[in-house]
Parts: sequence; C-alpha cells; structure tokens
Amino acid sequence: MSGHSKWANIRVRKTAQDARRGKIYTKYARLIEISAREGGGDPTTNNRLRGMIDAAKAESVPNANIERAIKKGTGGLKGEAMQEVVYEAYGPSGSAFIVECLTDNRNRTLANVKAAISRNGGRFAEAGSVTWMFERRGVVIAGGGDKGLGDKISDPKKLEELELKLIDLGADDFSTTDDHLQVVTDGAKWSGIRDFLKGQGFTIESAGLQYVPKQTAPVDGHTMLKVESLVEALEEDDDVSEVHTNAVVSE
Repeated sequence: MSGHSKWANIRVRKTAQDARRGKIYTKYARLIEISAREGGGDPTTNNRLRGMIDAAKAESVPNANIERAIKKGTGGLKGEAMQEVVYEAYGPSGSAFIVECLTDNRNRTLANVKAAISRNGGRFAEAGSVTWMFERRGVVIAGGGDKGLGDKISDPKKLEELELKLIDLGADDFSTTDDHLQVVTDGAKWSGIRDFLKGQGFTIESAGLQYVPKQTAPVDGHTMLKVESLVEALEEDDDVSEVHTNAVVSE
C-alpha cells in the first residue's frame, strides 16, 4: 500500500507540474504574440518582445512555441488576436485584487472572472477602484535548487555580499525565507537581477513585472484561507495570467 501511495503522490505531483508548465507556455505565447503585434517581430528593435522571449526561455518555453507566437503576432499565422485586460475586485475582509488576463474573447473571460470572484466571497469592482493601492514593479523570486537556500545564504557574510551586489544591480527591496529569496526592483531592471541570480546558482521561480501593494490589508489565518481559495479559483482559468492581492496575515 505504501508503494502504491508513493507512486500515486508522484503521479499527482507530476500532473500538477505539467499543468503549471502548460499554463506558463500558454501565458508566454500570448504575451509574445501581443508584443510582436504591437512592435514587430524583430526582438533587436522591439524591447518588449525581447524581454518576453528572455522570460519565456528562462521558463524553458520551447523555441517552436516562441516562433509560432511571433508569427501569429505579425500575421504569419491566422487566429483571433490576443488582448491584455485587467480586472479589479475586493476579496474577503476588504482585501484588494488585481486580475491580469490574456484573452481572445473578452466576454468569456469577464464572465468567468466574475463567476470565480462571486463564488469565493469576493466582489467585482470598477476600473480604478483598487489599482491605486498597487504599483508596477519588477519582482524576481528565486529558490536555491535541490539543496534549498541554506548553502547560499546561511553565512551572514555571504548574505551581506549578495545583498550589496543586488543593490548595485538596482534592487529596492530584498527578503528571504528558508525556501525563497525575493527581490523587488524598478520595472526596467528585473532581467539583470534574474540573470545575476541564475549565474549564482539560484533557481528562478518567477521573474517579471507585477503589481506590488503600496498598502496591505492584514487578515487573520482563517480569512487568508478564503483569500487563497479565491486566488486558486481565478488561476484555474486559462485566460488568467496573474493574480495580485494586498492581503497579508496579521501578526
């Protein structure tokens, strides 16, 4: 029984990883398509496209997917044009949510997002209702690989050297846990920090522009479970690319 259980757990974990990988591929294909449509298919002259290609490659998106997305964006392949849309909402205990979407059907996406918010204790909000609580920043989240962060930041001197180097590269905020390191920077500098951390042996878990809250909404542990349920429900939709909230667990 234990062997069966272990194999079942591995299979479930692999299925979850495959689903996450598939969503990442879809997300970057859509972003690359939009970037190519707006600024052309040459990454040497289209800075946004170059950044999206770099981010996609960092997530191991296949070159064939990237090339197909560029062709679709420049009209070389037919299909409905992708659009970027942003929705706003209030969650449990007045927490604020920003939901970024990439879609070829705004009506479908809006209906799905509204339904997920309503079913999980939230309230859809008008444009501008909560975005003022956030600012657009570059965010890089890294792990330490198979051995965790221990061997990279356990020595206070190593940690101090790392922090000083990150500040030189443009980091405005730097925090660590046992498992992750997070760096917040100007919107134009996140790729340099990502590349530096990769060169230092860190595993990049996510990197790019995010809505970072300027003011947080403290909630208790029970409410945070409701917040997490709302985030998960939104992220299950293929059209949803990012979900941001200002909810934090109160001390």
